[in-house]
Amino acid sequence: MPAAKRATRGRPRPGPGTSQAADRASPALRTYRDKRDFDRTPEPAEGGAPNEAARAFVVQKHWARRLHYDFRLELDGTMKSWAVPKGPSLDPADKRMAAPTEDHPIAYNAFEGEIPAGNYGAGKVVIWDKGTWHPLEDPHRGIATGKLKFELRGHKLRGAWTLVRMKGRGQGREDPWLLIKERDAQARPAAEYDIAEALPDSVKDLPDHPAPSSASGPPPGARPAPMPSRLQPQLAVLADAPPPAPSDEWLYEIKFDGYRLLTRAENAQVRLFTRNGNDWTARMPELRDALQGMELPDGWYDGEIIMPGTHSPADFQALQGAFDTPRTAGIVYYLFDLPWCAGHDLREVPLVARREVLQRIVARKPHPSVRFSDEFDAPAAQVVASACKLGLEGVIAKRRQSRYTGQRSTDWLKLKCGLRQEFVIAGYTEPKGTRTGIGALLLGVHGEDGKLRYAGSVGTGFDQETLADLRERLDDLAARASPFARSDRVAGSPRWVRPVLVAEVAFSEWTREGRVRHAVFHGLRGDKPAQAITRESAVHLGPAERRKAPRTGGSPAHRAAPDPQAADALVAALRISHPERVVDTSSGVTKMDMVRYYARVAGLMLPHLLDRPVSLVRAPGGIDGELFFQKHSERYSMAGIEDLDRAIDPDHPPLLTVARAEGLVHAAQMNVIEFHTWNAVASRIRQPDRVTFDIDPGEGVGWPQMQEAATLVRALLQELGLPAFLKTSGGKGLHVVVPLQPVYGWDTVKGFSQAVVQHLSRTLPDRFVAKSGPRNRVGRIFIDYLRNGFGATTACAWSARARPGLGVSVPVAWSELDGLRSGDHWRVTDVDERLGIGNEPWADYERQRTDPAAAMATLGFEPLA
Repeated sequence: MPAAKRATRGRPRPGPGTSQAADRASPALRTYRDKRDFDRTPEPAEGGAPNEAARAFVVQKHWARRLHYDFRLELDGTMKSWAVPKGPSLDPADKRMAAPTEDHPIAYNAFEGEIPAGNYGAGKVVIWDKGTWHPLEDPHRGIATGKLKFELRGHKLRGAWTLVRMKGRGQGREDPWLLIKERDAQARPAAEYDIAEALPDSVKDLPDHPAPSSASGPPPGARPAPMPSRLQPQLAVLADAPPPAPSDEWLYEIKFDGYRLLTRAENAQVRLFTRNGNDWTARMPELRDALQGMELPDGWYDGEIIMPGTHSPADFQALQGAFDTPRTAGIVYYLFDLPWCAGHDLREVPLVARREVLQRIVARKPHPSVRFSDEFDAPAAQVVASACKLGLEGVIAKRRQSRYTGQRSTDWLKLKCGLRQEFVIAGYTEPKGTRTGIGALLLGVHGEDGKLRYAGSVGTGFDQETLADLRERLDDLAARASPFARSDRVAGSPRWVRPVLVAEVAFSEWTREGRVRHAVFHGLRGDKPAQAITRESAVHLGPAERRKAPRTGGSPAHRAAPDPQAADALVAALRISHPERVVDTSSGVTKMDMVRYYARVAGLMLPHLLDRPVSLVRAPGGIDGELFFQKHSERYSMAGIEDLDRAIDPDHPPLLTVARAEGLVHAAQMNVIEFHTWNAVASRIRQPDRVTFDIDPGEGVGWPQMQEAATLVRALLQELGLPAFLKTSGGKGLHVVVPLQPVYGWDTVKGFSQAVVQHLSRTLPDRFVAKSGPRNRVGRIFIDYLRNGFGATTACAWSARARPGLGVSVPVAWSELDGLRSGDHWRVTDVDERLGIGNEPWADYERQRTDPAAAMATLGFEPLA
């Protein structure tokens, strides 16, 4: 294309409002118009009426080369704009990258449509949120100085926010910004609620100026918002006793012996979903018709379906059989919550107010198959006792003022009449005598290492029809080998099956070996995936129980709470030589102290160690003496520490792994201070399952710079679509860890981690350096990507460090970063209070494993052959 034509391409052609005079009148929009050919795109060239008294904001969801969110604020007759790759977050700990873009006309606020291929920004655009913004300080000064504080009043985004510019090489205008939610009533933890995922749809047809939250009509706390296509249900936590709180703080409902069911009503049509999001509408036509006949307002309705029993309120096997036959006409649906209704998000509304609205809806045009779940007005212990006498499974206790978080929360508690949970069916025994079908089912639960563990058998609770049906199903799933972990042996001649079926089983107790006693089969569950089944442990709520919903799912590491009795047993079984020897003169910690420390943290540390090659740092003369780095077996064996397959590293003696808790204390007896792990497990040693970024300060770098560096690393990883977990190093720095699906080799993963570090050093060269060595990082930070090579290791979580003070590497939440005082914030001498939190900040670790292919493509990194 000739240069003269290229210079004018994209400018609006002469005409009303798009002439050269318009360019002179609106010079701030010149860059915007230069990038577009308005004969080929439906975007507006200019226009829109400014309103300095109530400035507009808009967030547009834009599927361009890749999905991002365009955040725009009206100022001086244009829309100041930033591209936010991950979208806004309500979590103040999430500092979302926001890249400044050209100013847009105010008329762009109403644009929703398709930018045709071949045009700048080609792709679909929807108005994700809109409303007004109100500067909390002088906005012009805020833009100039790089810190703009403001309030948003939108359909989705509300409350106080801040935009902060990061200083890099962009000379001001091109520097990236961070979009941060301030701590106020609208803030919510990211693990609890992702607003971009929960509210994905357009608000184009909603009012330009949303009503304040105190508007009359819907209950206080309700927010106008489009209804999401999917909803994650609230889940309850098993408790060992009723909560020790005032009776008026809780309400109690029946724990129904059935399947959880969510109903989505829209435009006089309903769809029925299981708790895992499976559409079961076609499987229950009678219930669908009943709900549609009730003329429900548009919304999400939460409840449980049961099959009434002949001798009990609910018959779980009959419910399961109704879907197999199918005979679903007799199903009864109990509704107990209403998270969404009539164009309003009710999840922030107190439970009692949500239930009042729901009860009115159910009573307005009732149907015998759809009922409101009533609450009991009696003391907690009396309610539970009465439920058990009636043959009910138990009771659900709910805080009256709780919100609907869409995750497992101690605001909802399961109080069961007996032990009962789901188990994975791993096999069966042949029937004996006159019995047909099967003898007993072999049961399993997933352990802390993710492997299926034998949990005993169940041979009662079956009728002849069930026995025949189970045998037919199991024959179709026949397998040659045991699906249990290698160490679990099952006596006799079991028949193995693929572990995909889930059984609900009641039992009297767990044995010391982790087996169930006096088990009774109740039925199969088709609404829960086998891979999610673990041993269910009851919590105990003390008087000072925090009203904070715990994270759930993912890595089971957080469930391994410290057990003082187990720790004492580990120490008592060990003969310790020279227990009085001082390991660290600065703190006075002795060898016996180190043995006791590793006994206390064994349950927390093992999930980070199991099946990983480990290297040990030994200090026979204390940390002030010579340190030895041990990778392989030596003449001194340590119980609980085993050799790995020689094939992992054939040119050297076998590598080591910590297989049991006793390995930690035996290692401490052998003067081991530190435990370092590989980025891969032994069973898939050629494909790393994580990337570790070791944030290492250079000379002259202060701790606030380290905290900022971790924030920037996380922001980039989020922009690349990668999860990031944080832990202290126990020394000077911080570790940022990305859990990966093990699909690429070592060279690829290491090369990708280097590409991430190089991108940071190019973007922010005054902060980061991509070369190791003290001279290269004076006043700057080196992010050590070399930790990601074959054979490289990083200090394991909960490992002590052989440094004065004996710091400890501790998993932390991103919200805790600002409160850390150093990389050795916790030490062996003062870490005990932290053990109660344990691995909780990393509870979602396994669930967030990610294939890094998309992130590699974004950085332009090609996987290595």
